[in-house]
Amino acid sequence: MRALTWHGTKDVRVETVDDPEIVNPRDAIIKVSSTAICGSDLHLYDGVIPGMMAGDILGHEFMGEVVETGPASTLQKGQRVVVPFTISCGGCFHCRIEQYSACENSNPVEKQDASAMLYGHPMAGLFGYSHMTGGYSGGQAEYVRVPFSDVGPIVVPDHLEDDKVLFLSDILPTGWMAAENAEIQPDDTVAVWGCGPVGLFAVRSALAMGAARVIAIDHYPHRLELAHKLGAETINFRETHVREALLEMTGGIGVDAAIDAVGMEAHGFAIDNMLDVVKQKVGIGADRASVFKQALLAVRPGGRLSVPGVYGGMTDKFPLGALMEKGITVRAGQTHVQRYTDRLLAMIEEGVLDTTFLISYRLPLEEAPRGYRCFREEQNTWTKVVLKPGIETQQ
Repeated sequence: MRALTWHGTKDVRVETVDDPEIVNPRDAIIKVSSTAICGSDLHLYDGVIPGMMAGDILGHEFMGEVVETGPASTLQKGQRVVVPFTISCGGCFHCRIEQYSACENSNPVEKQDASAMLYGHPMAGLFGYSHMTGGYSGGQAEYVRVPFSDVGPIVVPDHLEDDKVLFLSDILPTGWMAAENAEIQPDDTVAVWGCGPVGLFAVRSALAMGAARVIAIDHYPHRLELAHKLGAETINFRETHVREALLEMTGGIGVDAAIDAVGMEAHGFAIDNMLDVVKQKVGIGADRASVFKQALLAVRPGGRLSVPGVYGGMTDKFPLGALMEKGITVRAGQTHVQRYTDRLLAMIEEGVLDTTFLISYRLPLEEAPRGYRCFREEQNTWTKVVLKPGIETQQ
């Protein structure tokens, strides 16, 4: 089959690789119909996530048709399914309390040491996202093996085309959980840093949960325009001092809740962020956490900070005093996708949620390297890229 493989920083290639096979009774094989490039994939592309090996198949946002099942799978051949990026067994302590992204069994024992040493506990398994998360092949391919297929995949009705449901795999529930973690109350003012896919869905979700005002922060005009169309007020951080603007917009109080939808590769010309850029390139530090720090300082005393943006390592010059003295509640984590898919699918079917506005380009799988390059370098216009295996390259 054809698949997108990682070979180093900014080096991804579509190659012919072995077809996946059933390994365990709960496995299923999916023929991929749509797969997307995620902002988190750019961390792999930029080489700032450890544990990657040459030839690893990328991609964790995908859906398709069931073509083969193990004897313990509950799926049936021919069903259309969206596959959560989190791999979850369904039976461990964390899965039973719906903390699916903390599954204890999906990351093979032989691959747990690195993340356990770095984070105190091993990470759960994720598709296409380094050997720290199990080394599973991802979905930017013609076919993919799905472990624990009786737990993760959500069957979608045939009348809903791929574009409407694909983002149930990650970014839609991630934006929803980000807003939920912000504990939004009526009359709240919520600030969202980053108007990429997760940030835009966080804006949409915060408003759906009853936020009185949502303020979106970015520097790309088209992204800010999309946020405005969703109902947000906007701040261009290249033109405005963000913290001063937020204080002015809230009568000097500060925002009730903040959402960091940027993560470890934040932009900005603050001296600490520029130093973090240098350290990230030479391997001294892994995270550029300027947005996290800015959000922590901007939220009001007693407020909440939600962090769906991906962080993978360490940061310094952290305003720990502000966290403690202001009494801020911080909630973060990989998304418990399976907790939200049924509810969000129903909202899509009812026409309450639309996800298709985000898609800017649809490309054949063979053009995935160009998709990655443009998604990284032209973020104002390349808001979301969907790859279509089996579609011929346009001449």
